[in-house]
Amino acid sequence: MATIVIRDTQETIKGTDEVRAFLESQEVLYEHWDPTKLPTELQGNCKIGDEEKAQILETFDEDIRSLADRRGYKKWDVIALNEDTPDLETLLKKFEQVHTHTEDEVRAITAGSGSFVIKGADTGYFDVQLEPGDVISVPVDTPHFFTLSDERQVVAVRLFIDPEGWVAHKFDDPAFVASK
Repeated sequence: MATIVIRDTQETIKGTDEVRAFLESQEVLYEHWDPTKLPTELQGNCKIGDEEKAQILETFDEDIRSLADRRGYKKWDVIALNEDTPDLETLLKKFEQVHTHTEDEVRAITAGSGSFVIKGADTGYFDVQLEPGDVISVPVDTPHFFTLSDERQVVAVRLFIDPEGWVAHKFDDPAFVASK
């Protein structure tokens, strides 16, 4: 279940309806998929290979296609990060910079956890702490970044309109430095 922390006020928002309503007010899509649909050996498992990634896509095929049909996504894959990921520190440093994209950034967490830090329209920056089953779509041109939680591992389905065009554009924001 996602939890939101507004950085300026430390207000915490919990509960599916409350989280969904807040994110909707920020034009961020939030859904929850059932992570228990996964085979037991994939639940909580962040050390997976191509075969397990294919199994995740097969398990969530209906959910993925529903979201893709509603939002225009054309391709999807699975990313897995953990302590065995080559150059994890370098990769995380790249992720942990405020940026925007020319299309939505969509993640459906299937194992592990992480947070999106998003610049709200009227709230300043807020953290969306995601766990298995949480699905988020950060809208085009919205300043944000993703970071792993303390367990430093995650598996997520990613959906794209065009993965070739999905490029991070650095977003320099003095307000972010002040809100950390």
